[in-house]
Amino acid sequence: MTSSITAATLTVTITEAVSLNGYDQGASNSLTISSINEVFKRIVTCPASNTTTLLTFNSNVYGAAGALDLEDTKYIRITNKDDSNSIKLAIVGATTLYQVALGTGESHILGNPDDLMLAETDTSPSFGTMADVSSIQVNPGSNAVDVEVFVASA
Repeated sequence: MTSSITAATLTVTITEAVSLNGYDQGASNSLTISSINEVFKRIVTCPASNTTTLLTFNSNVYGAAGALDLEDTKYIRITNKDDSNSIKLAIVGATTLYQVALGTGESHILGNPDDLMLAETDTSPSFGTMADVSSIQVNPGSNAVDVEVFVASA
């Protein structure tokens, strides 16, 4: 296939800016990911009291409806765009999941979803074999909430 899309480098910069007693206590960190030639970006209104699947992954894009390629995905950001309501975000694997709460304006950032996660039921990390992420889902509780999704793939 011939394509007119030229791969580019994604640069992600996270900056914390805070001054305490006149001294800068912030930091700035940058990540560059080369050979990005696909992006997926959308804002989703997640209806109140319902779980919404934001992303699904498969080993190929034709393997499941609307799936992103598991191996080609390099960067994922989910941001709660609501001004007053938090959300619960679930990172779902084939047999386990983990959940995080995102307050107003907060983001959850992930790298490549291939062999990314391990959920455990105890408080002693095994640092065992990581599993693939199969989907990312959100539940906004009793209020509809806008969520921004950004994915970069090679």
